[in-house]
Parts: sequence; structure tokens; C-alpha cells
Amino acid sequence: MRIIEPSFEILNAPDRMQILKHLELCGRVCYKSEDRITEESASRFVGFLIERGHESPIEHFSVSVRIVCDRGVSHEWVRHRIASYSQESTRYCNYAGDRFGGEISFIRPYFADNSALYAGWKTAMKNAEASYFEMLTEGAKPEDARSVLPNSLKTEFICTMNLREWRHFFRLRCAPAAHPAMREIAVPLQEAFRAMLPELF
Repeated sequence: MRIIEPSFEILNAPDRMQILKHLELCGRVCYKSEDRITEESASRFVGFLIERGHESPIEHFSVSVRIVCDRGVSHEWVRHRIASYSQESTRYCNYAGDRFGGEISFIRPYFADNSALYAGWKTAMKNAEASYFEMLTEGAKPEDARSVLPNSLKTEFICTMNLREWRHFFRLRCAPAAHPAMREIAVPLQEAFRAMLPELF
């Protein structure tokens, strides 16, 4: 049994100016004000769009992110429907195989600093892993054995959203009322987006 941290990787982090110039080009069509686009005008114009609440032009650029989290968080994440997803399949992945080192990976829970809760959680994960492997030994297919796997199971997926939907995602998933395990990954991801595109995030 492996216990790992949630993580993310922005896969196609493009040049900030490339994004801003593209968004200005798209947005200026609405106003028929296609001036010569410069670095200064792009930043200013995108700020103007956001300030006015005119966010449809920022739908013209998408960013893909690789997420490693638990299955429970992934179930919340994929509820954002203006997006594309490709997720690790528990139906086809056989965690007893060499590719997985013959062990199952679980995401460390956000409450791991509570020793009593964490000890109970670790016992449950060990039992789930043992049950999964026992089912495979008895001839179950991975798609059947997965029925004993918990929400803490590590999963990996690629998520692609346009910039407007990323803003919506962060508004919901970084809010104080969001689930702590979701905030654990969404808040640092928002900070990465903020560093990449401060005009939008």
C-alpha cells in the first residue's frame, strides 16, 4: 500500500502574452475595435472585459491540467460539465500488475494529522487492498474487484476547461464551504493560474 499526496501539473501552460493577445483579438470583434494589438493593449483590454463582466471572449482559450487526487474529489471535479476529461479506469487497470508495483495507491487524507482518525483510515485502506487482491486471486476481473475500493483510491485524470470555466471552477472549489480535500488541490492550482495569468485569476 502506498500513500501519496494530491498533485497537479499544468500541461499546456502557454505564454501569458500569447493568451492575452488572443483574447483581445476575440473580444475586439464584439466592439468592432480591432486596433493593433500590443502587450499593453492586450492586458488592458482583458482587464476591461473582466471588469465589465463580459467573459464570453475568454472562452476562446483552454488549459489542460493533469490531476492526481482521490476518487471522491474526482467525482466532485467532473460535475463541472463545460470541460473534457480523460480518467484512469478502475475497470481496466489491474492494480496487482507490475505497472502499479503490485500495490494500491491511496491519497493521504486531509485529516492525516489526527492520529486516531488516520490510524482507522490506514486500517480501512489496508483491508480494501487485501480484499481487492483476494478477489483477483479468486478469479475476479479488475472491473469486479474494484467494487471494494474506497473513495481514497488514487486516481489520475486530465481536465481541459476554457478560461471562463476555470474561473467558475475556482469560485466554487476554492470557497471556504468547499470540501477540504478539494480545496487542498484547488487552492494551489488557482495560485498557479494566478501566477500564469494575473489579469484573469
